[in-house]
Amino acid sequence: MTVQSKEINLDQLGGTIHQETTNGEELRWHSPLEAPFHIAGFPWLAQDGIYRRLPLASEAVLPPAVDTLAYCTAGGQIRFRTNSSRLVIRVRLAGPANMYHMPPTGQCGVDCYLGEPGEQSFITTAKFKPTESEYESQLYQWDSQKDVAVTLNLPLYQGVEEVWIGVDKDAVISDAPAYASSRPVIIYGTSITQGGCASRPGMAYSNILSRMIPVEFVNLGFSGNGKGEPELAHIMSEIDDPALFILDYEGNTGEAGNIARTLPAFIQILRERHPEVPILVVSRIYTAEDQFYMERRGLHDRRRLIQIEHVEQRQAEGDRNIHFVDGFKLLGDDFVVNDCTVDGTHPTDLGFLRMAQSLAPIIKPLLQL
Repeated sequence: MTVQSKEINLDQLGGTIHQETTNGEELRWHSPLEAPFHIAGFPWLAQDGIYRRLPLASEAVLPPAVDTLAYCTAGGQIRFRTNSSRLVIRVRLAGPANMYHMPPTGQCGVDCYLGEPGEQSFITTAKFKPTESEYESQLYQWDSQKDVAVTLNLPLYQGVEEVWIGVDKDAVISDAPAYASSRPVIIYGTSITQGGCASRPGMAYSNILSRMIPVEFVNLGFSGNGKGEPELAHIMSEIDDPALFILDYEGNTGEAGNIARTLPAFIQILRERHPEVPILVVSRIYTAEDQFYMERRGLHDRRRLIQIEHVEQRQAEGDRNIHFVDGFKLLGDDFVVNDCTVDGTHPTDLGFLRMAQSLAPIIKPLLQL
């Protein structure tokens, strides 16, 4: 599908396309909620019409913190193809940047990749004042029009209330490149899953994986609140035709007894609706603090063993599509591993890259692309 830009009244409701002048140059402004834009990472977007990672209404009652964090747009992507010589983005956020250990570009920014699936290259990140919750930023400008596939990664730790895409007044917007499969990968987890503390959205490990493996990745990481509640399992099970579930929530479970209680129930709920979909259980990553806090290290070891034993139990009972990954090995085992976090816990871009590089060869065979 292609759409040729046309002038529409600014006062029309959602999905408007209007013409304005920015820096003396005419642009057409498009809502990505309209075809042919493709928005990834929000399974309930068609139902609710907003950038939110969980449904607005569900039979399962969400924990209040999870309900709030669902508005953070981690893993959300806007995908399309255009021949515009210029690309500008306008964003209205739920609030400004306010985190001490995460760059505003990661919390509130949008970054841009160009290229076909598997061949995407980073070009830039939106420029804005961290104290402001609305911004406009040019992402590129060429001397002449040329066709490119565009992926915009949305903010990791802030809500997005509105987005507009500005292109040449005569530019064509067309469909994004097709995925290798229409079935999404669903990742459930903690602040690390959500992307804390990447320097920009494209460096969250789910987004890195999306460039390595050309399928949709749905990021259901909830900072401090990936606790394995059954309500989340029920909601996840509602996602149509998933290719893979990844459970990476150990870091928020506290005492070992909590994951011993929640993991079997969580997996069973997924299995009731998706008996054959692969499930990958990933234990907590190594962090710099682990070499100094021995009691905490012992807790992590107990929780990891619980996950291993439950996966092995299910395998022995005939579940051939459940697997375990030792998160302690995802960052590598060289001297650089201690430089893979921002604050002793949350990964840097280097840490996220190593996580994705370790997970990709495990995930690819499970997807059977």
